Amino acid sequence: MSMDVLIDGLPDWAKDLRLNYSSLVRNNQDLTAEQLWGTVVSCAVATRNAKLTQAAVASAGAVVSATVVEAAKTAAAVMGMNNIFYRFQHLSTNEKYSTMPARLRMNGLRTHGADPVDFELWCLAVSAINGCGKCVDAHERVVREKGATEEVVMQVIRVASVIHAIGPAVEAS
Repeated sequence: MSMDVLIDGLPDWAKDLRLNYSSLVRNNQDLTAEQLWGTVVSCAVATRNAKLTQAAVASAGAVVSATVVEAAKTAAAVMGMNNIFYRFQHLSTNEKYSTMPARLRMNGLRTHGADPVDFELWCLAVSAINGCGKCVDAHERVVREKGATEEVVMQVIRVASVIHAIGPAVEAS
């Protein structure tokens, strides 16, 4: 199933999601195809909704390379792990935890094969979904240092918010 079919099948109570998907994804004018579809895929994976993830991967595969699709899934996987670890460090009042190393494998951060700015944008989007302030701050800083504008960052976050909301809507319909 494609994303268009999935979105068009959303119930009327999710009309705002259909409209926002249309303006942000179908009528995208602000992000490259790789930035857009990598965000859609990584955020779909982050929703843990299999139907949405399958539709996102299928639709992205028709527009961007398999490398981009796999890198977007890598961003979601690594951030799924890191967001828990770093959110714990951030939320705990025991300062010693912030001095302790992660000791978690994160090879995907270096071996993904996608454009580095795009990959960081996907990590930022997934971190926003997962609510990790420490990771949001770190990835936002990196993408800005690498030349992404605040407008691009906000557009990625808009897409992330809509894709994230579509997951439960698909589940409930």
